[in-house]
Amino acid sequence: MAYLYETMYILRPDLGEEAVDQAIEKYQAILRDNGATILEIQHRGRRRLAYEIKKHREGIYIQVNYQGDGSQVALVERAMRLSEEVIRFLTVKQDVPAPEKAVAEA
Repeated sequence: MAYLYETMYILRPDLGEEAVDQAIEKYQAILRDNGATILEIQHRGRRRLAYEIKKHREGIYIQVNYQGDGSQVALVERAMRLSEEVIRFLTVKQDVPAPEKAVAEA
């Protein structure tokens, strides 16, 4: 059973553009290699944080929307937890509306 997920993560603000691109590609590869289908990636840019995280006042926000069975979430979050470049992350499972056929038959 496939579900839709959204993972938002914040990278350190002192990373260069090349390092940011490498980080995005690394997490994309983890998801793809484990069976997820990446739907959309949004590079939201550098923004001021609401409060200081690991002595940083700003961060580079990245949002990834993907479809998978749930096993990918633990793998990508573990990689982010162990990474020096990610200062915060959050994954949300999105509610998917039932297909119209199933609703019509019910």
